[in-house]
Amino acid sequence: MNQADPPSFGAAIRAQRRALRLSQDAVAEVIGVNRRVVGELERGKGSVRLEIALAAARAVGLDIKLEARDR
Repeated sequence: MNQADPPSFGAAIRAQRRALRLSQDAVAEVIGVNRRVVGELERGKGSVRLEIALAAARAVGLDIKLEARDR
Protein backbone atom coordinates (compact mmCIF):
# COMPACT_ATOMS: atom_id res chain seq x y z
CA MET A 1 0.00 0.00 0.00
CA ASN A 2 1.48 3.34 -1.08
CA GLN A 3 0.59 6.29 1.14
CA ALA A 4 2.26 9.27 -0.52
CA ASP A 5 0.41 12.12 1.21
CA PRO A 6 -0.88 12.95 4.72
CA PRO A 7 -4.57 12.25 3.94
CA SER A 8 -3.77 8.80 2.52
CA PHE A 9 -1.44 8.00 5.41
CA GLY A 10 -4.08 9.08 7.91
CA ALA A 11 -6.78 7.05 6.18
CA ALA A 12 -4.57 3.95 6.37
CA ILE A 13 -3.99 4.49 10.10
CA ARG A 14 -7.75 4.96 10.66
CA ALA A 15 -8.68 1.86 8.65
CA GLN A 16 -6.21 -0.33 10.53
CA ARG A 17 -7.24 1.09 13.91
CA ARG A 18 -10.89 0.37 13.13
CA ALA A 19 -10.07 -3.12 11.85
CA LEU A 20 -8.43 -3.78 15.21
CA ARG A 21 -11.47 -2.28 16.97
CA LEU A 22 -9.29 0.24 18.80
CA SER A 23 -10.51 3.67 19.81
CA GLN A 24 -8.58 6.85 19.12
CA ASP A 25 -8.24 7.14 22.91
CA ALA A 26 -6.57 3.72 23.10
CA VAL A 27 -4.04 4.57 20.39
CA ALA A 28 -3.40 7.97 21.96
CA GLU A 29 -2.71 6.36 25.33
CA VAL A 30 -0.21 3.90 23.84
CA ILE A 31 1.76 6.63 22.06
CA GLY A 32 1.47 9.22 24.81
CA VAL A 33 -0.58 11.94 23.10
CA ASN A 34 -4.05 13.44 23.36
CA ARG A 35 -6.85 11.79 21.36
CA ARG A 36 -7.17 15.02 19.37
CA VAL A 37 -3.71 14.42 17.91
CA VAL A 38 -4.72 10.97 16.66
CA GLY A 39 -7.82 12.50 15.09
CA GLU A 40 -5.73 15.15 13.34
CA LEU A 41 -3.37 12.48 12.02
CA GLU A 42 -6.27 10.40 10.71
CA ARG A 43 -7.75 13.45 8.97
CA GLY A 44 -4.45 14.04 7.20
CA LYS A 45 -3.43 17.19 8.98
CA GLY A 46 0.14 17.80 7.87
CA SER A 47 1.26 19.45 11.10
CA VAL A 48 1.40 16.19 13.09
CA ARG A 49 5.02 15.42 13.96
CA LEU A 50 6.65 12.57 12.08
CA GLU A 51 7.62 10.92 15.37
CA ILE A 52 3.95 10.75 16.37
CA ALA A 53 2.84 9.50 12.96
CA LEU A 54 5.39 6.69 13.08
CA ALA A 55 4.41 5.77 16.63
CA ALA A 56 0.74 5.64 15.64
CA ALA A 57 1.55 3.35 12.72
CA ARG A 58 3.47 1.01 15.03
CA ALA A 59 0.65 1.10 17.60
CA VAL A 60 -1.83 -0.27 15.05
CA GLY A 61 0.61 -2.82 13.65
CA LEU A 62 1.69 -1.06 10.45
CA ASP A 63 5.28 -0.87 9.23
CA ILE A 64 6.66 2.03 7.24
CA LYS A 65 8.79 1.02 4.28
CA LEU A 66 10.76 3.53 2.23
CA GLU A 67 11.55 2.58 -1.35
CA ALA A 68 13.32 4.33 -4.16
CA ARG A 69 10.90 5.52 -6.83
CA ASP A 70 11.33 4.43 -10.42
CA ARG A 71 12.37 7.37 -12.50
